[in-house]
Amino acid sequence: MAVKEEVFYEGGPHIGDLILNGLLAFTLICIPLTVAAVVRALWLRFRITDRRISVVGGWLGRDQVDLIYSEIDNIIAVPRGIGSWGDMVITLKDGSKVEMRAVPKFREVIDYIESKRAGKGKVKAA
Repeated sequence: MAVKEEVFYEGGPHIGDLILNGLLAFTLICIPLTVAAVVRALWLRFRITDRRISVVGGWLGRDQVDLIYSEIDNIIAVPRGIGSWGDMVITLKDGSKVEMRAVPKFREVIDYIESKRAGKGKVKAA
């Protein structure tokens, strides 16, 4: 019998990331940043539930990483776009790291993750 998960957030990166990097493409030097933003907009998806964090990404969205809250050791967050979205690096207890770029409502997401971790560490803001 499958247990129903309560979804807190499901979707892709913040649209502001794509818009900002699209505007930067006019400088020509920032074209790689624009390409990266387009790839993120097309294939990066986040799913944050009461049981786990799932990040689907990679070329054509073929890679998936699932994290359970008890395995999270540390979270480092950096606001972007005047605080509208943010980047997070989640460090697991085994030392591996998962990067989440352009997370919408990242402050609410961090608070939610911390509530599920039951205060087993602090978030470091860079």
